[in-house]
Amino acid sequence: MPKIVPDYKNREKIILRDFLALERTTLANERTLFAYIRTSLYLILGGIAFLKMESLQNIQWLAYLSFGISFLMIIYGLIRYFKLKRKLQKFYDEDSMKPFEEEQKQDDE
Repeated sequence: MPKIVPDYKNREKIILRDFLALERTTLANERTLFAYIRTSLYLILGGIAFLKMESLQNIQWLAYLSFGISFLMIIYGLIRYFKLKRKLQKFYDEDSMKPFEEEQKQDDE
């Protein structure tokens, strides 16, 4: 896929506000993945319900469609999750993270 805008390169050390914004974005990314998983599971349950109901035999194809969409949705969610995770990882520079890690260790003790 051609890029219209080049990737952002961080040339400064991350300050606390930026670090917290990255953490919020990481957590939002995880929540989004869980939403894709939850929706995929609901589609599987709906598909099973369509297969088990005898009165809905004429629309059994809807159950298989639900299974297919569920599979596609979980794959799409995983791709999006890992793609954003890889992009966010570029911003986590080890030198700029050391002060936060040291502060966390002091808080834990």
